[in-house]
Amino acid sequence: MAIGLYQRITDIVRAAYSRRIATPAVLDAASYFPANVAFAGMWETLRAEALTLAEGFGQIPRFHEIMEEQAPISDNDGRDWRLFILKAYGIELPHNMARCPRLAALVRDRPEVLSASITFLGPRKHIPKHHGPFRGVLRFYLGLSVPQSADGKPAVLMVLDGHPYRLGNGKWLLWDDTYSHEVWNESDDIRIALFLDIWRPYMPLDMWFMSKAILAITQLGIMWRGLAQKYQH
Repeated sequence: MAIGLYQRITDIVRAAYSRRIATPAVLDAASYFPANVAFAGMWETLRAEALTLAEGFGQIPRFHEIMEEQAPISDNDGRDWRLFILKAYGIELPHNMARCPRLAALVRDRPEVLSASITFLGPRKHIPKHHGPFRGVLRFYLGLSVPQSADGKPAVLMVLDGHPYRLGNGKWLLWDDTYSHEVWNESDDIRIALFLDIWRPYMPLDMWFMSKAILAITQLGIMWRGLAQKYQH
C-alpha cells in the first residue's frame, strides 16, 4: 500500500474513533489491562530472552522492512529500529514464539494480547512524531534493557501527548498510541523493550464491531503478504 494512501486511511479511522472514544493518552492498567502485573513481574526473565535475541541484532528486521508504510518513522535517519514479532494482530509466528518460551506462555494465556514484539531501538535513533493507526487497541510498554545517561536517568525519552516519559528497566506504561508521540535514544547503546497491543475494553458497540472488522482485514493483509512466514527467525 502506498504510504500516502495508508496515511489517509488511518487518518479517517482515527477520526471515527475519536468521535466515539475520548479516553486520555495514558490509561489505568488496573482497569484496562490487569494482566500487566504478570508481564512486569517477569521483566528480568523476559530481558534474558531478549538479550539472547540481541546477539543476532543484524538479522532482526527493521520496522519498515516488515511494513513499508512505516518508512517515514523507521527509515528516516538511517539508524535502526528493529522488531522481533511473536504475534501480530492475533496471528502467531510459531518459530519466533518458540525462541521466547516464557514470553510466549504469558501471551498465549491472555487472549486480549493481540500483538507482541520485542523492539530494539538503535543508538541515537530518533522516531519522529507520529500517531498509531487505530484506537481499538492499547499499547503496553515494558522496559527490558534501557541505557542510562551519565546522571543515572534512562537515556531514552518518549514525548507522548506533549508529556515526557523516561521509563527504565522493569518500568511500564499503558497508553493510547493514536495520540502524538516521539522517541529519542540519546545513548550509544540499544534500547530493548516489550510492546504489547491489547484489545481495548469498554468500547461502544459500534466501535467494537468496527474494531473486529479492522482486525479481520489486518489479519488477511498479514496472510496475503506472507509476513507471518517471512519474518520468523
